[in-house]
Amino acid sequence: MDTRNIYKIIDANVNRLKEGLRVIEDVYRFYWTDVSFFRKIRQVRHNVSSIVEKTWNYNFLISSRNIREDDGRKRDILEMKRKDIREILYANFQRAKESLRVLEEFAKLKNTQQSYSFKKLRFILYELEKKAFEKK
Repeated sequence: MDTRNIYKIIDANVNRLKEGLRVIEDVYRFYWTDVSFFRKIRQVRHNVSSIVEKTWNYNFLISSRNIREDDGRKRDILEMKRKDIREILYANFQRAKESLRVLEEFAKLKNTQQSYSFKKLRFILYELEKKAFEKK
């Protein structure tokens, strides 16, 4: 098993997840000024950090990055357009949920309890997404 490539997958998804959550947070914090919802999303992001720290060595994650050769850094034209705040939220909820699923799967290689923790966060995010789109 090539652990370096596994760490690349994990690192990319941790970054994608936290970035997506941060966008959602900022929409609720600064655009809609919904402190309660902002705090719920922030708590999910903090929980992610805690689970990641318990599951994988951060130095291995960082050292596995190969940004120059990462095809993901090229912009997809579809990502360059958003018509409104709802579309931004939708895209970032999708990004975060997908990343949680990847982390859940790869955590199974290391620690099944941590895998379950990612699964719980994924379902919390499903519920928060539902509430977000019911409100706005």
